[in-house]
Amino acid sequence: MTSLDIIFPAPNTVRLVTSTVAKPGDGELLCEAQVSLLSTGTETFCLAGEFDAGTFWEEWVEYPFAPGYSMTSTVIEVGSGVTRFSVGDRVASQTPHAQRFTVPAEDAVRIPDDITCDQAAWMSLACTTQLGVRRAELHLGETVAVVGLGLLGQLAVQYLRLAGAGRIIGIDTSPQRLKLAEKHGATDLICAGVVEAKEAVAKLTGGRMVDVVFDITGHHSVLAPASALLRPLGRLVLLGDSPSPSLQTLGPRIVADSISILGVHASSAPAHATLRDPWTLEAMTELFFLFLRTGRMDVDGLVSHRFSPDQAPEVYAQLQRDRSAHLGTLFDWTGLAP
Repeated sequence: MTSLDIIFPAPNTVRLVTSTVAKPGDGELLCEAQVSLLSTGTETFCLAGEFDAGTFWEEWVEYPFAPGYSMTSTVIEVGSGVTRFSVGDRVASQTPHAQRFTVPAEDAVRIPDDITCDQAAWMSLACTTQLGVRRAELHLGETVAVVGLGLLGQLAVQYLRLAGAGRIIGIDTSPQRLKLAEKHGATDLICAGVVEAKEAVAKLTGGRMVDVVFDITGHHSVLAPASALLRPLGRLVLLGDSPSPSLQTLGPRIVADSISILGVHASSAPAHATLRDPWTLEAMTELFFLFLRTGRMDVDGLVSHRFSPDQAPEVYAQLQRDRSAHLGTLFDWTGLAP
């Protein structure tokens, strides 16, 4: 059996490659892709290939590199020892963009009948954002600023609303992204860069500033001015990992104002539930699906583009030129030849 895969063979190069897919081994599923979601920021960083030494990026990205980690698919064969899944089940997994593939059954999550593949493709990003909101240890009524209203920023606004934030200040230079954030729970909007936003935040809060800031840009220039939006003893959550941390600065009052900087990465989710931390990837996914089916979260309205995978080289070229118009960008694998 063959598969059409999206590959970065070298920096700034995208290829469609036909590969051979083996039968599923013990405990594995053989799957056929339905829909996968691009993580536009992460995947363009991976494509550019410009990382500081010692970063997670340098460890993770080795060319040829298979991008993507937000896949939905249908099980077409099960390996021996698999009891939780059957042929025909729809599953979500953190699998790269590929037409067919094997995945350990323990790494797949069944998609309920009332959740679409388009919705389930947001699983990975939704769980990463959940981790960030939990890391902030939000208290009821606190004021939060979200800097960067891309994919994770839009999800963060929705989770923060559900978690009881009193005010959610959305900060972005895109009026369209601000409008979406307002629809999903942002109480105040600032159409400006983070440096210029400080005066507006001070005015909105009567000079008190905010309790929590989420920096979801992944850009090295944002950390320092984002910290200036915080009150003393505030918390700065880094939900975007800059590939160039050597260019980041902390800002002038991190120590004087006793600011806490909280890093968040998807890999910090526990592999197994404990009494202290039951929020595994599967548990967070179940909660995300609950919020979707009860109308408390929405991702359908966040989809801006839909492409066939055979358009991948052009899609990534667009994203490298300007990804500001792209939000939820999907590859639909169902139209490919068998």
